[in-house]
Amino acid sequence: MPFGSEGLEPGTALALSGGGFRATLFHLGAVWRLLEVEVLQQLKRISSVSGGSLTSGKLAREWTKLAAASWSPDAFRTLVVDPLRSLCARNVDVPSMIKGTLALGKSIADFVAGEYDDVLFHGTSMQDLPDAPRFVFNSTNLATGVDFRFSKPYAGDYRIGLIEKPTFKLASAVAASSAFPPFLSPFELHVDPSSFENVPGADLHDDERFRNTLRLTDGGVYDNLGLETVEKRFKKLLVSDAGAPFSYGGIQGSDWPRQTLRIIDILSHQSRSLRLRTLVAQFHMVHPGSAYWGIATPVDTFGTPGALAVPRDVTHTLARLRTRLNHFSDVEQCSLVNLGYAVCDASVRKTPGIVAGGAPAPAWPYPEFALDRGLRPGIATETWVAEPPAEPGGIWVVEHGPDDTAIGGG
Repeated sequence: MPFGSEGLEPGTALALSGGGFRATLFHLGAVWRLLEVEVLQQLKRISSVSGGSLTSGKLAREWTKLAAASWSPDAFRTLVVDPLRSLCARNVDVPSMIKGTLALGKSIADFVAGEYDDVLFHGTSMQDLPDAPRFVFNSTNLATGVDFRFSKPYAGDYRIGLIEKPTFKLASAVAASSAFPPFLSPFELHVDPSSFENVPGADLHDDERFRNTLRLTDGGVYDNLGLETVEKRFKKLLVSDAGAPFSYGGIQGSDWPRQTLRIIDILSHQSRSLRLRTLVAQFHMVHPGSAYWGIATPVDTFGTPGALAVPRDVTHTLARLRTRLNHFSDVEQCSLVNLGYAVCDASVRKTPGIVAGGAPAPAWPYPEFALDRGLRPGIATETWVAEPPAEPGGIWVVEHGPDDTAIGGG
């Protein structure tokens, strides 16, 4: 089965985490910088979950046009940046919840997918995507409890088998990847059970119930970093993490709803922390020359010459922006794009072997919202999030390998 049994191959893969529109905008800034330093153009695979799948999906749809335009910054703005910013200026979650609750025959997730298609994808099918790099959109199969992935060559999970050359809409793949529970989940796909190929290891394939109606939820439930489809396939990894830092305090209470939310938060934090620890260990032993940057990682910890300055209080504030799919103001959008650009630049230029010599110096994508001068008014953080603990490492950790490469965060 082609899920991690092929072994590592040369090349670089990019993983984009979840985190709602906050993640979409943060990753947009990171991708912007990767394009400028000619790393984006060399990627072999881009794996994404949730909000990261919006950035990845739009990039996938426009990849051929970007290449034809010689990766022009103007073309990138027109084809990728402006449409994503237009979507992130909309209210998607609550209107979709209202429509999906009242409508007959359509779910909340269907309306979310429709919004994505109207603004970003315009009927694009998985078979319309480029062959290279391979774009993989990850969701979680509620029936099997594992990663269900969408890509051009196949869709499926290792328990039920594969659909070769799937014709699902790109909007459906992204909506399944970003179907955040409980309100935007599940995304249901009704498929022909015979379309699944029975491959070695698919122990649930013989039960047709698993291949009839697929109930999929946010890819971040299983793997919020999007690592599952890249860490066993490529020698060099780039990991962009816009996941929420853990809230010390958070939503507490003795009532069942708040207690349940807090327990889910703790379980998610534990899962993410374990993946990060494993990632750091793999960077040393399996994936040397790889790079990680997180939305909560202070830029100055990388020690990169010429890096854009981002005060730590600015990083702290932006890392705690909401993860909803609702209206983000100009100041929120531009500040998040700038942060993703700055921290990605500091990480990849610090790591030997990623950026070739002669790369252009970093410059704020939105100079009028430059973060070195602090944040302009209009940032709406989650009011219940406590301040980080005073001791070092309470919110972020940066580890340095033997070559002094900064590789950690979160």
